[in-house]
Amino acid sequence: MWVAGVDEAGRGPLIGSVVAAAVILDPARPIEGLNDSKKLTEKKREKLFLEIQEKALAWSIAEASHTEIDEINILQASLLAMTRAVAGLKIQPELVLVDGNKVPQGITVPCEAVVGGDALHPEISAASILAKVYRDHQMLELDAKYPQFGFAKHKGYPTKAHYEALALHGVLDEHRRSYSPVRKALEAK
Repeated sequence: MWVAGVDEAGRGPLIGSVVAAAVILDPARPIEGLNDSKKLTEKKREKLFLEIQEKALAWSIAEASHTEIDEINILQASLLAMTRAVAGLKIQPELVLVDGNKVPQGITVPCEAVVGGDALHPEISAASILAKVYRDHQMLELDAKYPQFGFAKHKGYPTKAHYEALALHGVLDEHRRSYSPVRKALEAK
């Protein structure tokens, strides 16, 4: 039975898209060291990112933009990105396991929500790693474009450094305007 694991990255940051990944692993080509992406070092995630893409039967990465997040809220945007990731798989799964407590409405095959699934199911762990590394790469691109914000360090999360950069340099096009700290920074200008 083809089982796809699905997870997202980037719900908490103040900037950028939310990224989701879907992965169907190949039982004949096991991948050592899969775990919740937050429990792995950046170096280990980067290595697994490439190995998952090489060994998985199918994988897909999708996103919902910062403007979609502002329009429909972060939960709905996360579910939309997950639906897009599953739709992007080149193999139709027979079951989809989603990390969390909500199932995206747009997935047309049987789907189960698994709280803490990224530590329980290797398919979800693999999806967690793809989504996290892909989003981190987006933050590195933003860091190159706007070095004064320090995105390489905080990855867009609401840290003291990010708040200070917002106050000093203002809101970027890529910021999520529906998020309170960004709204406050806009009002302060």
